Amino acid sequence: MNSTEAAADTLDPDTIDLADPATFADHDLSEFWRMLRDTRPVHWNQATRHRRGFWVLTRHDDIMAVYRDDTNFTSERGNVLVTLLEGGDVGAGRMLAVTDGPRHEQLRKIMLKSLGPRTLGPVAAAVRANTRHLIREAVARGDCDFALDIASRIPMTTISNLLGVPESDRDFLLAQTKAALSADDADADEVESAMARNEILLYFQDLVEQRRKAPGEDLISVLVDSVVAGEPLSDEDIVLNCYSLIIGGDETSRLSMIDSVYTLAAHPEQWRLLKNGECAIDTAVDEVLRWASPSMHFGRTAVRDTEIRGVRIGVNDIVTLWHAAANRDERVFDRPQVFDLRRTPNRQISFGYGPHYCVGSYLAKIEISELLMALRDLTTGFERIGDAPRIRSNLLTGFSSLPVRFFPDHAGLSRHDNAER
Repeated sequence: MNSTEAAADTLDPDTIDLADPATFADHDLSEFWRMLRDTRPVHWNQATRHRRGFWVLTRHDDIMAVYRDDTNFTSERGNVLVTLLEGGDVGAGRMLAVTDGPRHEQLRKIMLKSLGPRTLGPVAAAVRANTRHLIREAVARGDCDFALDIASRIPMTTISNLLGVPESDRDFLLAQTKAALSADDADADEVESAMARNEILLYFQDLVEQRRKAPGEDLISVLVDSVVAGEPLSDEDIVLNCYSLIIGGDETSRLSMIDSVYTLAAHPEQWRLLKNGECAIDTAVDEVLRWASPSMHFGRTAVRDTEIRGVRIGVNDIVTLWHAAANRDERVFDRPQVFDLRRTPNRQISFGYGPHYCVGSYLAKIEISELLMALRDLTTGFERIGDAPRIRSNLLTGFSSLPVRFFPDHAGLSRHDNAER
């Protein structure tokens, strides 16, 4: 047992702070989550001098129940710790993720016109072409940093195309999204994250103004022309939802892709199942999402006194819902600590659940499935050839860098060449 695993066995739930990014950077929490699920499924994370306390839910069924319950809980005071602990979200009532009720339903319908299965056929074809191009390039080079050279360029390209973000601006936006809710090292602070979030908002303010003058075929133009509750969306409404889309459209897919390569390299028997076509791609995608759980939590605020599993939850209490724990719940998943691409059923909740189920989930699954198929078709395998440092965040989990070496599948590459001709 290494020191990180040992730390997981000795964590004290009465002193550990799940709001502190260092908690996740410095510890493997697998045993900690299991202990909470077994003995403290409704756990109180103690307040500190700088932060208020909050409830922590770790069982799958409890989390699903809160996601369904829009009577006792609201998203409109924030949906992640960074905003919940600050007392609210500036996008409340305007940004889809932190809006409830009829306005949420109307906004969601507008978004799904551009992000739902019916309209993403051409997008899926573009994702396939881009993904295979990037993998083919990496195979030709032999070595690459998968996180930077491939995973960073697939979701950002896709969501940028949907929003009409010029190619020249995409590296800038990627840098801001990476800094907005996480950091690559311990030296970054909340001021830098806040500045990154502000830069994204300012960028989209300029883009919205351009679309009002010259609409196009992109999602921003759709939002500019949309009406909710009888009123056109304001510039601020659109900017806030663009912010949510660029963050959500990049982070979940990118971090899941990186984790999939990291994990497949460590589990050659699972790679063989994928390579030999012995597991369905859709099934494999769900297991990748369960295993990675890239968004570790979401949160709600109680709007009245209520109870969870007999524990009193007071009005205005923050309740955090930990996917990282629920996706390993032994009550729901058989052998949850085993990475199994043929796992079925798979009730992973990496996209949340209920009214706020991720509006971009279908797109994210397209991106991850195209990556798995490109790896299957164009390589015979891959290996990690360097350190894979983890990002620092209390919301997101994953790797900031992943040096790998690819081994070419010459027959697959030849078929790819012929298909392109």
